[in-house]
Amino acid sequence: MNMQGTLRKMTTKLSEVVEYALPVGEQSLALNPLIGQHLELEFLGQIYCKNCDRKINKSYSQGFCYPCMKSLAACDMCILKPEQCHFHQGTCREPEWGQQNCMVDHIVYLANTSALKVGITRKSQIPTRWIDQGATEALPIYRVKTRHISGLVEVELAKHMADRTNWRAMLKGDSASIPLQEKASDAVLQIEETIKSLLLDHGDDAVQPLEANVTTIHYPVNQYPNKIKSFNFDKEPLVSGTLMGIKGQYLIFDTGVINIRKFAGYSVAVRA
Repeated sequence: MNMQGTLRKMTTKLSEVVEYALPVGEQSLALNPLIGQHLELEFLGQIYCKNCDRKINKSYSQGFCYPCMKSLAACDMCILKPEQCHFHQGTCREPEWGQQNCMVDHIVYLANTSALKVGITRKSQIPTRWIDQGATEALPIYRVKTRHISGLVEVELAKHMADRTNWRAMLKGDSASIPLQEKASDAVLQIEETIKSLLLDHGDDAVQPLEANVTTIHYPVNQYPNKIKSFNFDKEPLVSGTLMGIKGQYLIFDTGVINIRKFAGYSVAVRA
């Protein structure tokens, strides 16, 4: 099998075991059946902006050219730090985009990636966001009416737990199960005063607690690596080896791992 085109982040489907597919140009390669087989990805030396499709020498913000990175709301700092969202100040780079993506319901959740962490995502992005982070367990704890407010909640919770995934630890195997319901009960008590203040400032519907079940996620991995070697197309154009598994947005080979999302827009040849 030979396939050629520009990469995009892997698509996923939550099932008994997560189902992965790799978009390559206009085609899509089902990856789960390839686990245990030899797979090659070769960077062909060309990069294209995933927004304007312009040929570029360097990619920014996981797939954009420099002008798009500077102009698109999706590349603004508030995407990484939602508590800095400035839509309400009238200074959003793309107000229509902000209305559709930031001024909508968000979920604050707890997850077990390499350890306990807090995160936020648009309601429509569940469970995709959890899978992309390599979470093995996840629990929604609040529904929040805007991205900005969800960021304020996350900042407070991050004083008591991590808000980032240790990707190296995540790729070394599934961590022990965490009693997320208990952790959520503790977290709600820890930020009780903050929630009261947010309700006073933004209305009674600004933050609503959720009663949800824990979602357990299983990944298609035959064997996790003992040591993590990370492939980088900018330094070594050929990635090859036996595909041992997939977790988060990483392909796990017997020779190393590669973060597919990092190389969105890279033109590659795929051989299996």
